[in-house]
This record gives sequence, structure tokens and C-alpha cells, in this order.
Amino acid sequence: MQIVNYNLGSLVGGDIQIVSKDESYVRRALHQSISFEEYEFLLKTIKYIGASDRFKDVIDLFKVPEGETPAGFKIEYNMKENHYLEIDLVRNISYDKNGKKRPTKFIFSADTANPYEVEPIKNLIGNLTCNPGIIYDLFINNPEANVGHKFKTRNEVMKEIADILGPGCDISVEVNNPFADFNQILEEAEQFREMFSDYRMVLKIPHTGPVNAQNVGELLTGNKRLSTRWNQAKTADYLYGHNLALKMKEHGFRINYTLMFEPWQTGMALQAKPYFINSFVRQRFGVTTYINGLLTAYQKTYDERFLKDLRSFMIQWDFLSKDDEDADLRLVEKMARETIQYRKINEKEGFDGMDGVRHNLRMLRNCNLDTRLIVCSIEGSRMYPELDKLMAEPEFQDMTDRIVITTEPSYLAQNTSSPQIITYQRRFMNAANGEK
Repeated sequence: MQIVNYNLGSLVGGDIQIVSKDESYVRRALHQSISFEEYEFLLKTIKYIGASDRFKDVIDLFKVPEGETPAGFKIEYNMKENHYLEIDLVRNISYDKNGKKRPTKFIFSADTANPYEVEPIKNLIGNLTCNPGIIYDLFINNPEANVGHKFKTRNEVMKEIADILGPGCDISVEVNNPFADFNQILEEAEQFREMFSDYRMVLKIPHTGPVNAQNVGELLTGNKRLSTRWNQAKTADYLYGHNLALKMKEHGFRINYTLMFEPWQTGMALQAKPYFINSFVRQRFGVTTYINGLLTAYQKTYDERFLKDLRSFMIQWDFLSKDDEDADLRLVEKMARETIQYRKINEKEGFDGMDGVRHNLRMLRNCNLDTRLIVCSIEGSRMYPELDKLMAEPEFQDMTDRIVITTEPSYLAQNTSSPQIITYQRRFMNAANGEK
């Protein structure tokens, strides 16, 4: 039996016409495949094909080449009154140009504000994330990265990155001070929206924990440690980020809810209706490994020096406050033991540091949102390979389209390589050079 392929263009002619003023737009989508059943239904139902206002706006805004639709948009159809079929473009970073799906269900993202790093990876990613630390510390104020101090302001950098990336990438960016006056935060966010357009703009809102406008100064002076423990703050402080996210969402911003280190943060984070949530991996796994080592050493020797080292380490990494230098060692042992048990580092679930990722994917499977998970803060010889294996686990086959992997472009690039590439290139190049 011969297979006949149908596309939207198969309908045009006879009783079905393209709206004349929309023809240059509509013809960009006529290649879209439709089933025989869809063909039969539309042939009997529609008389006109046109383009939505959003379709036209996207094409005109991004100056898309003739005959194409841009990456980052799904082509959809809407049935309107008077037998009118409207073609629309809906933001979806799972799609490449011309409505084709990206090669993999999961998406890669760059965690950088360095335009020189963005250039070689721009055609391989669907998102870019950055924050004030990445923008200022790692790029603007880093003479090795910001060659010749060409870029002097955050807006200069982000405008350059937006121009390099084109329409296919979301851009997640964070305001400088989440504790500023709301109108100041809104004004700052609106500047980014104007720079990137509504289609690409994603606003990063951080969990703020015990930090608030009154005590944030403690993080900027002296030993830069907080006097409040992470779990001894006021309810309003813990939920400040959630409420700020909801408020910014009301102003039309898609929200990347960030600074998520523990699985227990996920359920409430989803109440803020975010576009992205996050699993921070690197620091959490390193800290867990160190705590596990000291706790194991104490349990084998009962030498309290290990608990004292644990106490100092827990102050350093904010499990304890700056005023806990004399905290009871039994409390320290209890906190360490609970941390290890929760993070499951000695079990299959968390030995690779991916217990948080697994938990978040399960939570997303059971939520009512289309939220994606950004797996971030990835580094070292194990992190990416372990994440790569996790995505092949049978349990998560249905969730790979919710995963966004973000890290420094150089780290992503490193993990395209292998030692044996050198081995075989040596052989091939010598063979091509005429050697035995």
C-alpha cells in the first residue's frame, strides 16, 4: 500500500483560500504535516487560512528569513468562526525552527554571561541562565574573560548575549537585589523584558530562606555570616520569594524559581507557579560527601575532634549560624546524621548526588503544571556522566522532556569528548598522512 503524505499546503486551492493579507506569513507553515483524518476534516470544515497576530508579531520582531518560522516556537492551529483556520506560534523551547522538534526531549542550557562562550554553543541550547555572581564576578570584573574591559555594564552584556542567541533561547536573568522596593524590582525586570522580548524573558526569583531586607547586611560585612539559622526564621521571610514570584507572574513574567537545594523545597516552590524550578547539584553533593566522611570517622573512633570539625564545617556552609561556635556536639552529630539519611548518599538513590533530581522529577510528574526542571551547578568528573545515566533510567523515560541541563559552556563542551578520540585521531591522521 502506497503511503500518501499530507501537509497544510495540501488544502490550499479550490474552496480553501489563504487570506490575502496573510499570505507571506501563512506560507511559512504550509509544510506542516497533517494526518489523512485531519486532512479530510479540514477539507470539509474550513474555507480560509490566516495567521494570528502573535504569528505576525514573532516573524516581524525577530526578522525571520523568508519561508521560515523561528526556533523556540511550536506551530499550532486554532479553529475560528466563519470556517477560518488560524495558524499560531506558541512559545516552546522544545522546538527548533520551522516547527521541528529539537533532537532530544531534554534541553541543554548555558550557565554564563560571557558572550565569547555563548557564540560557539548558541545553536545547541534552548536556554541561558545567569545571576549577578555570573555577570559581575565571572565576566564583567574578570579581566581574563572580559577582554580589554569591552563590556562595562550588565545591560551591555545581556544585550550582546540576546543578539547572539536569537529567538530560540529563553534567557533567565535575576535582578540585583530581591529585597529592593517592589517598583524598583519591576522596573529592572521590565528593562530586561524590553531587551529580550516577552517571548524570551524569564525572571529568576530566588528562595530567600531566613534572609530579609533587615539582616541581609550581615552577608556583606564582617565575616559575612548570618546570625539566624536557616530553620529559625519568620514565616514571612521564608515565603518572601514565593510571594514575590506570584506577584511578578501577575505582571506577565515567566518565573525561574531558583536556589533549590533540597527536595523538600519543591512542593511549596510549585505553589508559586514557576516556569522553571531547579536542582542545585554540585555544592550539595560535595558538602554531603564531606559530612559523611567526618561522621563516619567519628562513628568509628568516637573521637570528638571529628565532631568539632563537623561543627566548624557546618558553620562554614550555613547549617549553623555564626553564633553557634559552641553548639552542643550532640546536636552537631544529630544534624549530620539526619542530613546523610535524608540525602541518601550511602544508598543507590543518592550515591551519585542525584537524589534531589530524582525527587523533583517525581514531583513534576504529579503536579498540574508544565514546569520544567533545570539541573544546575554541575561540575567535576562525575556530575554530568551521572546525570546522563539518570536520564536513561526506565523510571524517568516519561520525564526527559521536562529536563533542562545547565552548566558552564566549557563543562558541557568537555563532556562531548573522550580519551579514545585522541587515540583514533592519531591513527586516522597518520594514515591520511601516508604513514604505516
